[in-house]
Amino acid sequence: MLPSALDHVQEIAGARQHPLAVFLDYDGTLSPIVSRPEQAVLSDSMRAVLGALATKLPVAILSGRDLEDVRRRVGIDAIVYAGSHGFDIAGPRGLHGQIATEFLPDLDMAEKELHHMLDGIPGALVERKRFSVAAHYRNVNENDVSKVEGAVTEVAAQHPELRRIDGKKVYELLPNVDWDKGKAVLWLLRTLDLEGANARPIYVGDDNTDEDAFGVLGQRGVGIIVTEHPRQTAARYTLADSSEVELFLRSLIART
Repeated sequence: MLPSALDHVQEIAGARQHPLAVFLDYDGTLSPIVSRPEQAVLSDSMRAVLGALATKLPVAILSGRDLEDVRRRVGIDAIVYAGSHGFDIAGPRGLHGQIATEFLPDLDMAEKELHHMLDGIPGALVERKRFSVAAHYRNVNENDVSKVEGAVTEVAAQHPELRRIDGKKVYELLPNVDWDKGKAVLWLLRTLDLEGANARPIYVGDDNTDEDAFGVLGQRGVGIIVTEHPRQTAARYTLADSSEVELFLRSLIART
């Protein structure tokens, strides 16, 4: 069982001379997991905490959501946003980065094929983001889940230029390039001039895609997994849910 991040805030933050940077997932981290993606609303108290934190240190939100979607939901200009699992990045002072734009036509085709195969399955939802296509099955009857997976597997096989990743009740197709949330975190650390030995990045996330970020941080930073059930992870600390994430961020603000 991992130790709670709430009990180790001072240890996680490290010495005061170490500049901190906080990286956060959105769904399941800043907001609770809900039955449909559009229902994931950021609470007013969490938005206030993020705004206060962003006045003190660099804050970035890395989400599987489309860039404009997550930026609209949070609505804080001082924060860096990375959508589509880090393929589409934007932030203050003209910060901008996009990976694999040449794969957009392939994603267009995969989206059409998934709609054709899944639109007849009750509860199945095909969601297009700029740099990925997601097939949600949270609301699908258990007997039909295998049909959703089979459709995604078939489409992925027809498009070797795309790769499949599995999240919480969702299968997703992305450009088949060496890029993920971990690579995006490293890119942001370089871009934000936080690669020095004293910098201390903290990453908080709940999904399988966040493991890439936990892994690249290693001992140079801190990974915190948001889960109520122990599981194998590269993170070093845990928080139970988004309410504990908010309490942890409040503690960071008080320390800085």
